[in-house]
Amino acid sequence: MSTAHVELPPELDDGTRLGFVHSAETTSGVNGPGLRYTMFLSGCPLRCLYCHNPDTQMMRLGDRTTVKRVLAEAARYRPFIADGGGITISGGEPLQQHQFVEDIFVGAKTELGLHTALDTSGMGGMKASDRLIEHTDLVLLDIKAGNARKYAHVTQTGKFDLLLEFAHRLLEHGTRLWIRFVLVPGLTDDPDHVAQVADVCVELRDIIDRVEVLPYHRLGVDKYEALGRVYPLHGTPSPTNEQVERTVAIFTERGLYTLW
Repeated sequence: MSTAHVELPPELDDGTRLGFVHSAETTSGVNGPGLRYTMFLSGCPLRCLYCHNPDTQMMRLGDRTTVKRVLAEAARYRPFIADGGGITISGGEPLQQHQFVEDIFVGAKTELGLHTALDTSGMGGMKASDRLIEHTDLVLLDIKAGNARKYAHVTQTGKFDLLLEFAHRLLEHGTRLWIRFVLVPGLTDDPDHVAQVADVCVELRDIIDRVEVLPYHRLGVDKYEALGRVYPLHGTPSPTNEQVERTVAIFTERGLYTLW
């Protein structure tokens, strides 16, 4: 492999770490508390059957930028997001670029005084440094399944034990959690399976602020078509209100504050 120096365009040659970004937007209450500057990174090791953003899976499809440029952009929004809001990094899977995220969060905390939130599946969590975790105020943790076999099927490439390892690191650090669980009829909705997910949450009860049950939707179907890929869950319906309410009850009966 060649080790030749790669010439960077002037706007990217600023001495800070490079990363690959899919897109960014302002959001409210969805990706963390308050008004957020939310950035979606490119690259994800998972191939979840219900993924609604397949265009974020390949890192090379993102736009290159730098930590300095990200912080400058976040600073533009600071007057609006500093009071009760902050910056969220999502994906893709942001921990694919854990050093990039770390540098952004350190800058967001020390230079801008912003609340930081990480939206992650936990894959790549073993690479996340203590410094990254210590500069993360909130983790939006996507628990995709409640046992190893189901997790491997839902994600195609993920490992349940890596999720648990990362979650317990967060528990040791006392990092606050919002848990997310996608309810997919015929895939993740069996009550016994939901109970397994809820039991994982009970182990993390001391750091969980809320559990969000997210009803499956088909909003990403057109993206698969645009990429020339077959949508894995063709014909799968969204869950009924009754199905969602039954799922929420499984979490709430364990004393977990649950929304949908």
